[in-house]
Amino acid sequence: MSDRPRPARRAPVSARPPAGARAVSRVVARPPATPAQPDAAPSRRGRRWAWVFLLGWAAQVAVRLWLGAGQTIPVATPDESGYLFAARVLTGGPDADMSFGTVYRGGYPLLLTPAFWFADGPVGVYRGALVINALISAAMLPLAYLLLRRLRVRRRLSYVFAHVIALLPCVLFYSEFALTDAILPVIVVGWLLLVHTWLTAPARWTGRRAPGRPLLCGAGASLLVAYAYTCHTRGAILLAVHAALLLAAPVLRWRAWRDASAAGLVLAAATAAGMLLNRSLLPHMYPSGDNDLGGNVVRRLTTPDGWGWTLSLGTGQVWYQAVATGGMAAVGLLAVVFAAVRPPRTLPGGPGRTRALALAVLAIVAGIAFATSAALPVEYRIGNYVYGRYLACIAPVLFAAGVAVLVHAPRRTLLRASAAAAVMTVAAAGVVQWYAGDLLGRYTYTAYDFPETSLLTWDWTAFRLWRATAAGLVLLGLSVAAVRVRRHGPLLLGGLLAAAAVAMCATAIDRIAQPLARAETAHTDLRGSVDLRAQRSIAVDWNVWWTIRLSQYYWAWWSEGSVFDARWTAPPQNVDMVVLAWPKDVPATASWPKGAPPGWQVADSRRTIEGDWVAWTR
Repeated sequence: MSDRPRPARRAPVSARPPAGARAVSRVVARPPATPAQPDAAPSRRGRRWAWVFLLGWAAQVAVRLWLGAGQTIPVATPDESGYLFAARVLTGGPDADMSFGTVYRGGYPLLLTPAFWFADGPVGVYRGALVINALISAAMLPLAYLLLRRLRVRRRLSYVFAHVIALLPCVLFYSEFALTDAILPVIVVGWLLLVHTWLTAPARWTGRRAPGRPLLCGAGASLLVAYAYTCHTRGAILLAVHAALLLAAPVLRWRAWRDASAAGLVLAAATAAGMLLNRSLLPHMYPSGDNDLGGNVVRRLTTPDGWGWTLSLGTGQVWYQAVATGGMAAVGLLAVVFAAVRPPRTLPGGPGRTRALALAVLAIVAGIAFATSAALPVEYRIGNYVYGRYLACIAPVLFAAGVAVLVHAPRRTLLRASAAAAVMTVAAAGVVQWYAGDLLGRYTYTAYDFPETSLLTWDWTAFRLWRATAAGLVLLGLSVAAVRVRRHGPLLLGGLLAAAAVAMCATAIDRIAQPLARAETAHTDLRGSVDLRAQRSIAVDWNVWWTIRLSQYYWAWWSEGSVFDARWTAPPQNVDMVVLAWPKDVPATASWPKGAPPGWQVADSRRTIEGDWVAWTR
């Protein structure tokens, strides 16, 4: 008898899956390679990969610090100011009255507190916050790599496209500001990886893997969800989705009740702690109440007009991500829909768990898009109708799914997927045009709302819906053509997408962020005329434009900030500095209603395009 192993039998034709199912399986679930025998080579290879990731992470940090070198003042107001003032309160600093504004939660400010330990003054604290952002945001590199590996993208390609994902504007651009958007994408991807491991882990772990690993993954996912909820109201969507998965897992016998109960207890305890933290900030920052976004949600969901507003604005958010990623997020979104309807059977854990995770991603996309749209007040700006920040936290997941499709799909599947993505993008643009109409040309254009589409249309002064749509679809067509190039197609695709992402971020910093920083500094910086350290309290007239009012709080970093309305209330005299609105055609010395009391003098005054003001000191 021969010692050679016998070839495996071919399965009968009737037992083989249909051709369509085989194609989908090749796209999203290539079987893992057989593990090699243990020797010294894997150890050396592991050390090399560790160094590759460490150097890649350091490079991502360096890119972020380089792009943010010119940022010295909050420009994404009032959001940046709210988070910085909340961090100041958490470190025992003075209050800042932001009554009748959006409530900024304490999770992200808690992360910024180390900046107060090592910095001195507002600029130092702000730069420290950007350093913290860079260190955390760059963690998208290893997380995106793990996500792509779960989608069965080859190891080296996963590393290449992980860098691309870490350079996307939804990850990189927002890390240049003191915003929760700097860390939320990392939190969402980390949560998805942990909950995927928790759901698909075998009942019994063997070999070197610890038996408590599912418990740790479940607890870690719960902690991340609770922290996201403590950071932003978008975290409430993530919280609801995670709770649904914790409930479904034991009911469907994917996990034991013990595992689900442990994760649920961690979720409840961490969420309760976050709620207490957020509640502690309210009297320090919102003594007169907030702007009641919850009331907006109730009104929108109980009237036909409100539903029209909510659905159309949510569609505009999906359109923006589709165009901003060159169609990749649209391809990924359709892939997730397909995985929810017809999940491949070759992924770890089986089709049921795959469908649950796909539905979870879809619920996050729909929940964030429509809930934030329902809560938005009418601000008479174009960004009401097409906006990218809210879905930026889930965009890396959709982008990674799109990459997996383009890299692995057969030619026919690839063409169908890209055509469907193009149709979806055009249809979403049609919904935006139908609902917003000529308001897209009449309402206020804020360049900060459009870092990606400004480059695609090469216009930083106006919004171009259909030009942006066409440019995004052209980029999708180039991506499909690039990936079909023989031998080096995937690398060519990675280079194309990386170049587009870096160009979007660099031009957005150069043409949007830095001009805003220079303008805000010129309009509000008092450091040359007032010893701000000596001003322990500052009161600002409500009639001063709100961006200037918050900037005055920022520069007077050591001062407790309050607000009053000079039309009905005399300026307070128990403070060290008062900032008043400056009426037209009167000298600065006449800006104090009914004349300044003895001992008060004008320290500085400015007439700016945002508003005119006079600073008085004792």
